[in-house]
Amino acid sequence: MTVRRAATDDGAPPLIRAANRATPFANQSVVVVIAVVAAVCSVVLPYLTVTNALSMWTGVGLALLGLAFAALLVLRPGLARWELLVPALDFVAIGLLRFGTGDARSPFLAAVLLPVIWMAARPGRRNIVYPLLGTAATFLVPIVVGGVALTAPEAVRLVFVVLVFAAVAWVTNELARQSGNRLQDVQQHRRVAEDEISEAALVQQALLPTSSDGIPAQFTVRAACLPTRSVGGDFYDWFPTTDGVAFTLGDVMGKGVGAGMIAAVVRSTLRATLRTGAPEEAIARTSIGMDTGMNESATEQFTTCFHVHLGTDGVARWVDAGHGLAFVIPADGGLEWLRSTDLPIGVGTTWSMHETRLQAGDLLVTVSDGVLDLFGEELEALDELAAFAVAHPEPDDLVARIEELGHAVQHDDDVTVLAIRYDPSAAPLAASA
Repeated sequence: MTVRRAATDDGAPPLIRAANRATPFANQSVVVVIAVVAAVCSVVLPYLTVTNALSMWTGVGLALLGLAFAALLVLRPGLARWELLVPALDFVAIGLLRFGTGDARSPFLAAVLLPVIWMAARPGRRNIVYPLLGTAATFLVPIVVGGVALTAPEAVRLVFVVLVFAAVAWVTNELARQSGNRLQDVQQHRRVAEDEISEAALVQQALLPTSSDGIPAQFTVRAACLPTRSVGGDFYDWFPTTDGVAFTLGDVMGKGVGAGMIAAVVRSTLRATLRTGAPEEAIARTSIGMDTGMNESATEQFTTCFHVHLGTDGVARWVDAGHGLAFVIPADGGLEWLRSTDLPIGVGTTWSMHETRLQAGDLLVTVSDGVLDLFGEELEALDELAAFAVAHPEPDDLVARIEELGHAVQHDDDVTVLAIRYDPSAAPLAASA
C-alpha cells in the first residue's frame, strides 16, 4: 500500500507529480489482487468456504470497478478530488467478500486495513472519521445485503473492531501529518539553502572583473569561468599596478560554497598586497593570511595559483604556486610553457619569482585544470590544449572556443581561462568580457 505524501504537489517536479497521480491506481491494484486471490482460494481450497458466491464475486467486481476509476484518475488529473471514492468502494467490496466467504468466519477481514490506511494517510483529521465509517459499513454489509440479525455479541464485536481500526487510522494519520511537517521543513530549508547559494553565486560572479577600464592599452584581456555548480572554486582577476597590470588565475581544491569562500579570500588577499610590487611576496602574504585563525579541516584546503605582474614594457614577473597551466604563444608561432616547482598556497611556504619578456603580439594564457577535461585523456590533454591554443591565437577566439567546449563537453571540474595579448602599439581598449 503506497502512502500518498501529505505535502501538496505545488512546485514539485513533474516526475513527482506524475508519481502522486499514479498512487490511487497502485493502491487499488493491491486491493484487487488480494480480492481476486481471496475469491479464487475460497473456490479452490477445500478448507475455505463460499457461503454466498454472488456476494463474493460482486465484491471482486466492485474492487475492479475501483481500479478502473483509479486509472481514470491517472488520465484525468482534474478528477483527483474524487479519489476517496475508490477506498470507499473497497469498504463495501471487502464487506461483500467477507459475507460471501463465511461472514464472521471469513479469514479476509484483515483486508479492510488497506482502505483504512489509504484514507488515514491523507492530511486532515476528517480522514480519521472516514475510515471509522467505512469499517462500520464493512461490518454492516451482511445485515443490509443478507438480512442477518445483529446479535448482542456481534454488536460488541462490531464496536470493538471499529474502534481498533479507528485507532489504527488515528496513528496512521498522525504519522502522516508528522512526516508531512518534516517534509515541509526540509523543503523550506532546501529553498533557503538554494536561495543562499544563488546569492553566493551572484556575489562570486560580481567579484570577477568584466571590464578592462584602467588597464593599460598595451593589453587585450579576455576571460571566462564556468563553474560546475552555482558556486565554484575557480577565479580569475586583474587590476592595474603602478607600472602595468596584475593578473591572477586560481583553482581552489574542491567545489561548492566552501571552495568559493576560499577563492574569495585568496582573491581579496592578493588584491590587498597590491603595493608590495613583488608577486612572490603577494603569494607569501596570501598564504599567511589563509593560515591565520583557521582550524585543522580548513588548513587541508589548498589553492593552485598563477599570479603575474605585467609591465607596459612587456616584462612579465610571475609566480606559479603549484598550478603549472600557464604558457606563452609567441607572435611568430610555437608555444612556451611557464614551468615552476613551487607548491600551492596552503602547502608551500616560499615561492620564487620568474621573469619572461613578452614581444609584440605575444599571447599569455593560463587555464584551470578543468579545461584539461575538455581535451580527452589526461596524458594527451596538455598536448591537445597546446595545439588548440596555437590554432586560436586571438584572445577573443580562444576564450570563446573554450567556452563553447565547456558547454558542449561533460566535465566534473570548473572551467576557467584567462588570455592576455601584449601589443605595445595597441589603441585604448573598450570594455572586455
